[in-house]
Amino acid sequence: MKKVVLALIALAGLTQAAFARDALYDLYAGGKYDEAMRAGAAAGDAHGYAIAARAALADAVLRPAPCMDCLQRAEAFARQAVAADPAQADGQIWLAVSLGYESRLTGVVMARLHDTPAQSKAALDAALKDDPKNPYAVSALGGWHIEVVRGGGAWLAGMLYGARESEALTLFDRAVKLAPGNVAVRYQIALSLAGFDPTKYRTRIESELEAAMRDTPASAYEKAIQTRAADLLALLRRGDEDRFAATLRKYQGYP
Repeated sequence: MKKVVLALIALAGLTQAAFARDALYDLYAGGKYDEAMRAGAAAGDAHGYAIAARAALADAVLRPAPCMDCLQRAEAFARQAVAADPAQADGQIWLAVSLGYESRLTGVVMARLHDTPAQSKAALDAALKDDPKNPYAVSALGGWHIEVVRGGGAWLAGMLYGARESEALTLFDRAVKLAPGNVAVRYQIALSLAGFDPTKYRTRIESELEAAMRDTPASAYEKAIQTRAADLLALLRRGDEDRFAATLRKYQGYP
């Protein structure tokens, strides 16, 4: 009887912990980013810090103008998540993403000085080791390849970091297969390809934007970026290249 009671107590503890994790995610998904950051940090574990980082990133990305302090806050939360559990994928993913956005503000030279591409790659490799089928990690690694090739050119990117355009496409295809209805993944693939070569990849860009608009948003963040996807698709089809380029840079987080 005593063993049964102890088992029930243990089960209750696990259920309570799962409920707490769901409650943290619900704060993020509902667009309550400040609350999600406070509650996630208060939880003091890898999951809580990862939710805080994700909320900080959503808050930063959706702002009308770039905010380095906001991105650095996301990075700090992500690093705390990684410190709490290096094997947990989420903390590593949001660390890589926050570093990528920061690099768009600091520029290629500063990113190279801080070896940001290598830090991001290491974080994404760690995330995929923990969760090989994580669509965010897979698509983010595809975006990493594209960004490094775009910033340094194919030869230098390949020599220094092993980044390749072809590998980006393979990873994007894999991410779509893993999560065909994921609004954020489809949108980020479109942004990456549009920033790299909007003419060469126009058909794929349109397809990804259409998918992002069509699929069901899982969070307030995804609902917001559906509007951005619609803006970009309308400008692309209208042939307004200058406004498309300017809007794209804004949505990518460039100053």
